[in-house]
Amino acid sequence: MSVRACSTKAAQIDTVLEQLRAHVAALRSKGTLVKNTTVQKKQLQEENAKLQQQVEALKRQLIDAEIMNGRKQVAAFAPKCKDIKPSPVPAPVSVAPKEAPKAPAPAAAPQKDNKKKAAKKEKAGQQQKGQQQKGAQASNTPPTDVSRLNMRVGFIRSAKLHPDADGLYLEEIDCGEPEPRQVISGLVKHIPIEEMQQRPCVLLLNLKPAKMRGIMSHAMVMCASTPEKVEILAPPAGSKPGDVVTVEGFTGTPDAQLNPKKKVFEAIQPDFLVSPEGHALYKGVPWKINGDFVTAQTMRGCGIK
Repeated sequence: MSVRACSTKAAQIDTVLEQLRAHVAALRSKGTLVKNTTVQKKQLQEENAKLQQQVEALKRQLIDAEIMNGRKQVAAFAPKCKDIKPSPVPAPVSVAPKEAPKAPAPAAAPQKDNKKKAAKKEKAGQQQKGQQQKGAQASNTPPTDVSRLNMRVGFIRSAKLHPDADGLYLEEIDCGEPEPRQVISGLVKHIPIEEMQQRPCVLLLNLKPAKMRGIMSHAMVMCASTPEKVEILAPPAGSKPGDVVTVEGFTGTPDAQLNPKKKVFEAIQPDFLVSPEGHALYKGVPWKINGDFVTAQTMRGCGIK
């Protein structure tokens, strides 16, 4: 008999046995069996024994066939039904409820943000301080008017042509100081060199010294001026080198030296004018030296430079 047939036969026997057991159990439960049915019981027991023998024989054949085919046999213990005890049901395990996760504490402001805030605060403080300083400086800054110019009487001792510029005179002028000042003027085209000798003039003394063609100039000769004609302004008779030019109503103190970057003179000069009477004016007010007028020789209604 083949291995497959043996297996099939064993399964059929197991099925019949289960059916018989179920039938006996059903009869017992209905109470139909009679105590004196010993004959039938004996027959059933004999048949059961035969079937058991057949089952055991088939099992041995099955085992032998499996061994021949190289299948390893593992011994198994099949307990009887009555020996099987129900496994105890494990007691429920109490699980402690999980605590709700705590809300994370708010993160501290990064140091970078703190540094930015500190920098902004410091910058704002510096700006405020700068504005206050500017305001203080503005309150201390004198008004931009003619009082900031140091204009005085000068006397041209000598004048000669600049060695390196045909259009310039190199002059030596007495300003009432211990030493005469060296001054360079672009007057060659307008005033003959003979008229530049031994004559009074009006000088602006507090300009920053400037080099002109390699030679320093330390003042400026004030002149009535148009593009076509230039005349040196004349102080009143009897004035001396160093006498101060004044303009009524403008009584400030002249700067020690005008800052060329602030262009103070450039802001004041447009208000200089020669009146129809030949008087030098600032905003319509005459220039005076010792109470007398500063004048132009022949020019009228022109600017002053």
